Amino acid sequence: MPWLELAVEADAEAVEAVSEILARVAPGGVAVEPAFQLVDEGLGARLDPVRPATVRAYVPLPAAGGSEAAETAMDRAVAVVDAALGHLRAFDLRPIGDVRTRIVDEADWADAWKAHFPVLRVGRRLVIKPTWRRHRRSSDDVVVVLDPGMAFGTGLHPTTRLCLLGLEGLAERGALTAARVLDVGSGSGILSIAAARLGAAGVLALDIDPVAVEATRANAGRNRLSRRIRARLGSLPSGEAAFDVLVANLIASVLVRLAAELADELWAGGSWLASGIFIDREAEVVAACERVGLMVTDRWTEGDWVALGGRRRAAWAGADPTIGAVSDH
Repeated sequence: MPWLELAVEADAEAVEAVSEILARVAPGGVAVEPAFQLVDEGLGARLDPVRPATVRAYVPLPAAGGSEAAETAMDRAVAVVDAALGHLRAFDLRPIGDVRTRIVDEADWADAWKAHFPVLRVGRRLVIKPTWRRHRRSSDDVVVVLDPGMAFGTGLHPTTRLCLLGLEGLAERGALTAARVLDVGSGSGILSIAAARLGAAGVLALDIDPVAVEATRANAGRNRLSRRIRARLGSLPSGEAAFDVLVANLIASVLVRLAAELADELWAGGSWLASGIFIDREAEVVAACERVGLMVTDRWTEGDWVALGGRRRAAWAGADPTIGAVSDH
């Protein structure tokens, strides 16, 4: 069954009145999407009373009678809503936006998010290609084929993109060539696959979510990397020999708590990347890392997000002239 979606932006104090108007044509009621700001390192949200909320309603369109009957029903619903909103705007009490409409097919609900997941180029060489998209590959492209399902890690979030940029930088310095890599909090497996595509000999992907472990395994198979990527349920310590490279796309509080365990997973001189850091928590993460010998030499930013990278201090700290020299990308 096709549905007509009606959406109106309204000031917070006008939401109730706008909802009542939309409910006149939508027998299933309305949905209100308040404006919000991310808090708690991106894990929570706080209402933003300054920005308008969006009120949505869905009107069922007749399947019988063809397009003419559907258009008649659409015109009738929009006319009723427009007229009532016009009367409300005449009082000039609170800002109310225009009615936006679109048709949504019932079969589209489960896959609607895929329309917003394009082929994504990150950095100079990395290309994230959803399984349902086509991409004409150039000779220098490093393509990661991905279907994230319910797991985190599409490349659309800044924290993931920053890690991908860091991995590309490591590859350009030769740090990934034949390296053993640990991916802590692997999500969809996007970073594990990128590391393997960029030259890593083997990757251990750890996550505490069984859905993420299955997603990583499935995506490794899609990229023909099942022999080089092992996905396992769990956290630190890994219980394995020290790694050459570690990547952890987590959040600041977890990075601080696990700093010592992250350091223990690396050889002296091994490279590390950490992302998921709100900019106001950066100093805390830097301090925690440097206390355990994870020296910060690289920094990437996008919006309010920061990723950090560097090497584990060798026993003869100070022999490396790059220690303490932070470069901002």
